[in-house]
Amino acid sequence: MTTATTRKLTMINGDGIGPEVCDAVRKVLEGAKAPLEFEYRDCGAEAVNKYGTNLPDETVESVMRTRVGLKGPTATGIGTGQQSANVQLRKRLDLYASVRPVRSVPGVKTRYEDVDLVVVRENTEDLYAGIEHIVVPGVVESIKIITEKASTRICRYAFEYAARKNRKKVSAVHKANIMKLSDGLFLDCFRKVARDFPQLQAEEVIVDNLCMQLVKNPEKYDVLVMENLYGDIISDLCAGLVGGLGVVPGSNIGTECAVFEAVHGTAPDIAGKGLANPTALLMSSVMMLEWLEMPDIARRVENAVWKVYTEGKVKTGDLGGKANTAEFTQAIIGAME
Repeated sequence: MTTATTRKLTMINGDGIGPEVCDAVRKVLEGAKAPLEFEYRDCGAEAVNKYGTNLPDETVESVMRTRVGLKGPTATGIGTGQQSANVQLRKRLDLYASVRPVRSVPGVKTRYEDVDLVVVRENTEDLYAGIEHIVVPGVVESIKIITEKASTRICRYAFEYAARKNRKKVSAVHKANIMKLSDGLFLDCFRKVARDFPQLQAEEVIVDNLCMQLVKNPEKYDVLVMENLYGDIISDLCAGLVGGLGVVPGSNIGTECAVFEAVHGTAPDIAGKGLANPTALLMSSVMMLEWLEMPDIARRVENAVWKVYTEGKVKTGDLGGKANTAEFTQAIIGAME
């Protein structure tokens, strides 16, 4: 039953373990008494069989109408010529900012402690614009698109995010020493935006040096802002610092709407077995609740996740435990009671 305060959201199950983790998160949100109504839509490889496309128009229209989506992982064929449903969704909804907070998880042992950084990735252009052609047989050309508009917009988002979240530093990640025009334009936009935020430290770091520094001293970094391709790679690297893609959230933010998603794969080897870890999508739902201006419920869910991990009694198999998806989900719900 929809009430005046209930928010509709588009739930996209995705492929593989997607339906299982989405169902787990729905149960946790219901347990947290979040005033949400779910509108289910299809996306990904499973949608192709039903609609002939991996991103049906009705899915895009639903997100445009509800203004918020919660999405499980989707599969994309490698080298098949089929464009990623994720990339299409971001382009069609102009979800220009990919935001991935990366924090150490209590009870998850890694080589690092107290990691707390945020990767802000430009989501609409760069080599991911998908402009490719065959020059001659055996030679393919891919075109990298960098614009002042998109670069300024993502840099401003990163600085505004840092200011809003009481962060201290924003680092621009680039390769302007080699790509002097494209990455040079991105850096120029970064410098101009930085002038409007004198309270924040602004620095520039070459992408290959960043990779080395991240695995040596990840605590050096706070908010990282970068172009699309670098962001895709660096965000996964950062996830590895805290236990992998299964424990980090992801979001794609636009001016009009946003989609919050699990950024891990579809794990077809365990799909349907009730073994999936829903943590990534759970933490993405926390970001969604904040975006929906439901901070109290967001904290309730987040604190429950942290409590279960801190106690360490209920863990899924990917983290060395024996709990199945249902048992882990019930532990989270119980931690909120």
